This record gives sequence, structure tokens and C-alpha cells, in this order.
Amino acid sequence: MDLDLTYPAVSDLRARARRRIPHFAFEYLDSGTGTELQVARNRQALDDVLFLPDILPGRVAPDFTTRFMGTDYARPFGIAPLGMSGLMWPGAEAILARFAQAARIPYAISTVATRLPEEIGPLSGDMGWFQLYCPADAGIRRDMLRRARDSGFTKLILTVDVPDDSRRERQRRAKLTLPPKITPRVIWEILTHPRWSLGTLKVGQPRLRLPESYLDRVESLSSLAHAGHIIRGAPDWDTLKALRSEWDRDFLVKGVMCPDAAKRLVSEGVDAIWVSNHSGRQFEPGPAAITQLPMIRDAVGPDMPLLFDSGVSSGMDVLRALALGANFVMLGRAWHYAVAALGDAGPAHLMHILTDDMQLNMAQIGTHALSDLPRRLIRQASNS
Repeated sequence: MDLDLTYPAVSDLRARARRRIPHFAFEYLDSGTGTELQVARNRQALDDVLFLPDILPGRVAPDFTTRFMGTDYARPFGIAPLGMSGLMWPGAEAILARFAQAARIPYAISTVATRLPEEIGPLSGDMGWFQLYCPADAGIRRDMLRRARDSGFTKLILTVDVPDDSRRERQRRAKLTLPPKITPRVIWEILTHPRWSLGTLKVGQPRLRLPESYLDRVESLSSLAHAGHIIRGAPDWDTLKALRSEWDRDFLVKGVMCPDAAKRLVSEGVDAIWVSNHSGRQFEPGPAAITQLPMIRDAVGPDMPLLFDSGVSSGMDVLRALALGANFVMLGRAWHYAVAALGDAGPAHLMHILTDDMQLNMAQIGTHALSDLPRRLIRQASNS
């Protein structure tokens, strides 16, 4: 099968993933919150970022190798953390971690992954980053940091845009619970997706393995149903200070949309700021993430490392974010569509899609280097 002809875009991978995995798993991966206006707003604002094409640029063969925070990556994009990855496809965390190490792009594992940092860290090697949902218990927090450090993760990502749960109505309609409740509907979905089911049987039921490993430390919490409560802290600026003192490697803060907050993060000593609205999964009536990116760049100055995610679904979107001030771009859903659609072959095909799209569009724009993109912008994202 010629993957480039059969699945030429992320939307094609999404469509195949939808057919290959149970409905409740797809809804977890694909859904936003509310009526998904924020998801649509992210998409529209990215589409509003336009470039003036040039002519006669000669041969355009850009070097996409990107030095970011002292490390050379093969591309200016990587794999964002996504909770319960193994629900989307059995062994997804291991598949993505191995690929990231081989391809030399970053892979960020979530606190609520279905595999432990000790399992995934050796697979991702020096490409591994660790995302933290900060526990209320300081002892558990410090132990999680120790385990991430000992497992080889080079960067800590504190996610700050999840102060509480979001409704995510599509997930509720799909009857998704953690752990999954065995109902006739769930049984039917499992039976009608045999590849997913056999793979899950082989690697084990998706579980919140890292939080679950601390159940014996918390009084009254004795089942997986309560494991999520371990990570439901309420981090504040004092928590940030504590984390900065406890983690001696690169410290990133993810979920920043406010320029004033970004400036304060710089003064608190964080090493990078990650502009994101959680891809529309947490809060519906907010601005598109891409509209905030130039304002945050202006607020923090030219030297502060900035990452971007939220709605990125093509190489063109990667170029848009880079042109508007990001140093690096992360994608979450897209990599999981790829794994769910094509298994082990998925990540390499997605990397090809993104890379080819970037190169071909840069030829149209007439830019030979990523640093030239801003001068060809003709319209920045609107505040729609």
C-alpha cells in the first residue's frame, strides 16, 4: 500500500483511526468541551494566518534541524503529552517513545499515561520530556520528580490550564469512565474492534499507572477509581517556586494564554513557556491560542523559548506558529490518530506528511529558511 496516496493528510489518519478503535476511545481523543466552539476557533484562527507567495526562489531545500534549549532536534516539532495514550492504541506510549528517539524529536509523556516513567524513559532516551499534573501531596510530587529524573527525562512540563475538570460532553455521551465500566455497549464496541481488543489484552487494561502507584500513601483512597484524585492538586505560584527549586533541569510551563502571566513566569525563572489552550478541551469561551502567541512573544521578548500547540494539524500550521513567534511546535492528537490508524508505521508516516507539507509550502512562500517566514506574513491571526 502506498501510504502517501491512501493517507495523504492528518484528516485521513483521523478517519481511519475512528474506524479502528472503539467509539469511547475515539471520543476521548477527538473531543473538545462544550459545543466545541474553541476547537473551531483554533482552526479558523490558524487558517487566518496567511503568507504572500514569492516567485523564482530557485531550489528550496530547507534544513529543518532545530536547536531548541540546547538540544538539536531533527524537526521543529514534537509529540505533546496526551493522557491515557494507551486507550487510543495498545502500547501507544512505547511506540511513540521509540519513534521519537530514533527520529530525534521530543516525546512528552503524561502523568496520566498508561505506562510508568520507568518503562518509557529508557525508550525515549534523551528525547524524553515529563509532563506533570501537580499532586497536592508535596511528598508524592517530589517522588514523581525523582522517578522522572531517574528515568532519564530531560525536561519537566507543568500543565497549568487544568485547574479543575472540564465537562467534555462528547466523552460523557460516549459513556467513557476511568476506569471503563463494563456495560453491554462497551462490550459491543470492544468485540467489534478486534485488533484494538487483542492488543489491549496483550499489554493490559489502560490504567492510570503512575497515580495508582501512590494509592497506599493516601488514606481513604484504595481503588483505581480514586487514583485520579492524587493528581488533583491546586497549584499556585508558591507551587511553581517549589517546583523550580526541586527540579534542576529545564522547566517548562504549559497552558499559558495571558501575556502578563507569561512575563511573571519569566521572572520566576522558568526556562520556557508553552502557549496552549489545551486544544479546546478545557475552556470554551477563550481566544484561539494562535492569536495569543504574538502577544506573548512581545511580552517576554525575543530570547525566551516559546512552544506552541492547539489545533495544529499540518506542516502549514507548524510554519504559521513559527512565523508568529514560536521556537517549537508540539502536536498531540495527530500522533495518536497516526498510531491508531497505522500502528507502528503511523508516526513515521505522519512525520513524512508534516515534513513534506512544510517543504512544499516553503517553496511556494519563497523562503529557504524557517527564520525567513515572518517577513512573508501578510495577515496575522485574528481575534475572532
